[in-house]
Amino acid sequence: MRRLTRPGPAPRPSPARLREPDRPGNLPAELNGFIGRHDELAALARQLESARLVTLTGLGGIGKSRLARHAAGILQDRFCDGVWLVELASLREPHLLDHTVAEALGATGHSGRPVRTALCDLLADRDLLLVLDGYEHLVDACAELAGQLLRRAPGLQVLAAGRRPLGLDGERTVPLAPMSTAEATALFADRAAAVVPGFTVGPSNETAVTELCDRLDGIPLALELAAGRLRALSVDQVLHRLDDRFRLLTGIRPRCSPELSTAREQEGPPSEVPAALRQGGPPHRHQTLRTAIGWSHELCTSEERLLWARLTVFAGHFELEAAEYVCSGPELPADELLDTLTELVTQSVLVREETAAGVRYRMLDTVRAYGAGWLAATPDGERLRRRHRDWYLGLATWCELDWFSSRQAEIAARIEAELPNLRVALEQSLETPADTHLGQYLAGTLWFYWVGCGRLSEGRHWLDRALELESNHDEARLKALWVAGYVAVLQGDTVGALGALQECRDEAERTGNATAAAYALHRTGCLALVCDDMPRAEKLLRAALDRYREIGELNSNVLLGQVELAMAVAFQGELADAVRMCEDVLEVCEEHGERWTLAYAQYVLAFAAWSRGDGGRARALLEECLAIDHTFHDLLGAVLAIELLALVTLGEGDAEEAAVLQGAAGRIWPSVGLPLFGSRHFNQPHALCEEQARERLGAERYEHCRRVGERLDLDSAVARVLRPAGLLPAQLRTVRITAPDTHEPAASPSASGGETAG
Repeated sequence: MRRLTRPGPAPRPSPARLREPDRPGNLPAELNGFIGRHDELAALARQLESARLVTLTGLGGIGKSRLARHAAGILQDRFCDGVWLVELASLREPHLLDHTVAEALGATGHSGRPVRTALCDLLADRDLLLVLDGYEHLVDACAELAGQLLRRAPGLQVLAAGRRPLGLDGERTVPLAPMSTAEATALFADRAAAVVPGFTVGPSNETAVTELCDRLDGIPLALELAAGRLRALSVDQVLHRLDDRFRLLTGIRPRCSPELSTAREQEGPPSEVPAALRQGGPPHRHQTLRTAIGWSHELCTSEERLLWARLTVFAGHFELEAAEYVCSGPELPADELLDTLTELVTQSVLVREETAAGVRYRMLDTVRAYGAGWLAATPDGERLRRRHRDWYLGLATWCELDWFSSRQAEIAARIEAELPNLRVALEQSLETPADTHLGQYLAGTLWFYWVGCGRLSEGRHWLDRALELESNHDEARLKALWVAGYVAVLQGDTVGALGALQECRDEAERTGNATAAAYALHRTGCLALVCDDMPRAEKLLRAALDRYREIGELNSNVLLGQVELAMAVAFQGELADAVRMCEDVLEVCEEHGERWTLAYAQYVLAFAAWSRGDGGRARALLEECLAIDHTFHDLLGAVLAIELLALVTLGEGDAEEAAVLQGAAGRIWPSVGLPLFGSRHFNQPHALCEEQARERLGAERYEHCRRVGERLDLDSAVARVLRPAGLLPAQLRTVRITAPDTHEPAASPSASGGETAG
């Protein structure tokens, strides 16, 4: 690596030479404080240690220029011949690029030589950082110039800031993401204080400020413009007006010359920008949020603009295959769409992200809002929304079928990632009378997600809404009915469950829908189970299982029916039969790779083991059960396991830890529904544990330990249980377990003792 401390060369006797102020360079002074971006500054510094060309990329208004200039100012002592800024946003003619760079460097009087040759000679032995800012509309010309200068000047480094990389060999790219909520809040507060003296973020406005920063995507330009609006509006008023963000977030500056006012209204980069605008403050193209985003739009090809507009039908993340299906057409053939999408990523319009569901893409809300305005101006909007809905109907159907397989964890992650788009598809279907049946079908098809992944409340919302509407498609409505009944059962809503299931059963028998009839019978048996009518539960569940066999139905629901039958049998004291049933379920689960139902079977086997006095076996089963439940974020399965683990822990002699676990379970139950379904049988382990723990600890100590547990969220509670067992799910391995203070429960050998999950 070149030495950064060597002295600069003696000035050459040439009329074309760099200016030599006290500190070489032309970086303008910063007019206000620089907030945040510590990680990005560190990343730029590291890259400039080893690379000669580093490019900072990101969307308009994201803060590239400010960050590049601030980083250059911090690093300028590394360069004997200084840091030199070349602002290119206002340059429209590529053939003037060399002249613009030469002018920025203070190089004049080339005696007729080509400017490019003079620049190469000038920089040949200089130790210098050249900052190229806002070059995206001149990317080819800038890449050619930068490449030639870097080859001819070994002491030169280039820091470029633009919306896309230059594409040169050896280039290191640092993508600039939106600010974190904390940094965005700090920036907004700082800029707001400059507008409203004494402004601070406190209890009275913290929620509104945080929501404002989140809705503005953490885009520095948007935050600064929003802060400027506090001259006339409150934070709440700004927040309420964000639906028309491009009109609201315009630059607000003191009265200035007509020349500046006229230039500021332009949507694209002007041919000339007054020097006053170049010397301080945000770049001209960033005087309004619309201009910042519109500048990116102007740089796109017609195909890229069309895809940008069409992609706005997606909410949140989306995958390539979905974009190809929804957005393709005669103007955008599906087999060519990837190239266009890649260009939008290159230009920072789209963000590519690695997720648990694979590679996905997303737009910032501000970028989407701009593109949606263009889509609204075309006749394509309704057609694209229908295609979007159809894609997610197909996705939900495939995921339901694939749930009964070894891919359950993948399916759970996939649906979690697609939830914003599934919500849009549900909304689209239920708002269109002719498509009501599609909304009913989709809400019912997602049963495995509502029930298996901790979304009971949201599932109930969509199901109730779908069932309020009439449709002429009995099959879709019947599916929504039995799923609504199932969700209501788990929430402890006996009346709601009975109404939905009875209607489903009556209509299924009338129309001859054997599948819906079997599911209605099954879930009615489940309702009897949680209502403590064990003989009726056993009768109904056996009848439902017989019907499933008759119609050849085998999936996670069917297996769960057998587990629920085992529960009913176990609660009646027939533990051997319950164990046999659950062991049969385990065999089928292992054969198909099914894990979700397997966890419930393990819960019943653990209950049987505890009942026989085998606490060690019960703990092993419950720990594995809890690990599986947490993988799917199955709140019901997890809280049942924690409740029974509390009793097992008490049997191991640790009453304090048992009370902590009961407190943790108590915090989870409100997110599920009625605690322990209000069932005497399901509540029996809890009541026994509480009674004995209170007796051993005393009421005051028991309540203290329980309150410790109430402070644990689900992740912390699961980490507390599973870390000592070595079964901690990968996503929890970074949860920090802190040492207890003198007021926490004492440590125990059976779990994490008195430690408190942090």
